[in-house]
Amino acid sequence: MTISRPGTTNRTRSAGTNPPWIRRGIALLLIGSLVAGCATSPTGRSQLQFFPEAQMRSMGVDAFEQMKAEQATIDDGALVAYVDCVAGAIVPHVPEGYGDNGWEVAIFDDEAVNAFALPGGKMGVYTGLLEVAETPDQLATVIGHEIAHVMAEHANERMSTQFATTLSLGALQVAAGDDPQRQELMAVLGLGAQVGIILPFSRLHESEADAIGLNLMARAGFDPRESVALWRNMARAGGAAPPEFLSTHPSRDTRIEDLQKAMPRAMYFYEQAREAGRVPGCERPAMAWADTD
Repeated sequence: MTISRPGTTNRTRSAGTNPPWIRRGIALLLIGSLVAGCATSPTGRSQLQFFPEAQMRSMGVDAFEQMKAEQATIDDGALVAYVDCVAGAIVPHVPEGYGDNGWEVAIFDDEAVNAFALPGGKMGVYTGLLEVAETPDQLATVIGHEIAHVMAEHANERMSTQFATTLSLGALQVAAGDDPQRQELMAVLGLGAQVGIILPFSRLHESEADAIGLNLMARAGFDPRESVALWRNMARAGGAAPPEFLSTHPSRDTRIEDLQKAMPRAMYFYEQAREAGRVPGCERPAMAWADTD
């Protein structure tokens, strides 16, 4: 880059170097962002949360409304009553503040084996999931897991981690300048950030949601042992899976092993719920996903 100023001669600064004040400024920006975003998950894990809670709720509600507008939903019938029964048994055990206006559940008429929960108390269940989740307890496993993502504010953390990673790589891009070798290094760092930071955080979120959701369903009176059966069903239905280190989810074997380790605590909550008379009477309709016309 050539810089010309009145009264001075032209000076050329290497594109691959930056003055110390720029490097210091980048470092202070990164450190300030990271410190400002510190928070703690329900399991006591430190996490990044840069975005206001009200903004996350608003985004969740907007996304939910858009999905309902764009995808076919089932609004009444036995299938709706069944899903509402399972979700309705779990929601009272969710701490206050995650669904201030109550939880809204939508059933999407889609063969995808999927479900989700969003900030703002919004939840979606796809009919394809009902074929894999063969019992109310297995459906409760999924619903508890998805609500746990909201309780742990994983959406905020994912966005914050992506933001911090982009900011960090952008800062390094400035430091790298236009040197081709440095640019090639940046490309490698981009892959390293994806595999080394973002994907592991996603797997961590899944494992954390499993642990929180397991206790949540047990407190509602659903049998947590069915969570293992659900993931075995998922393994049969899912076919080949990518290597765990390149997946946003733990491997099924890892997931089942972790659930089994957490089972004694969940069973304690389950037995307490049964003694207190919490026995959800939800009945899964026969072939409900096929009878949606």
